[in-house]
Amino acid sequence: MRNILRLGLLSLVAAVLTGCTTPLITNLTPSRLPRKENAQYAFSVEYATRQSTILQDTFKAYVIVGNDRYPMERTPLLENRWETLVPVPAQQEAISYRYRFEYEYKAIPVPKVEVRDTKPYQLLITGR
Repeated sequence: MRNILRLGLLSLVAAVLTGCTTPLITNLTPSRLPRKENAQYAFSVEYATRQSTILQDTFKAYVIVGNDRYPMERTPLLENRWETLVPVPAQQEAISYRYRFEYEYKAIPVPKVEVRDTKPYQLLITGR
């Protein structure tokens, strides 16, 4: 009985610790956008986490399209939101993309690097 209680308590602690560091990544880019003459499309994403060990000055976000990586900038008023413009050739009607987040976090004896990729998304460009 004691072993079952210990195992239950250990499982609860592990679940709480895991839940605190799992980020909530929200794609804010619509799945369809009208074609633009300048061929630049806005991408935005929100990265929310309770992980307090992240070294904020090392945090970087990107949009990955094929082999190309487009750096994102933090929005001025919302600290967890990132945006950038991505060029899409005029003849292209759809692109697949994903977001990548790279940062260092406090660890002993030295900080460690974390890289998180999202699932793939697709953007459809409508109209001609």
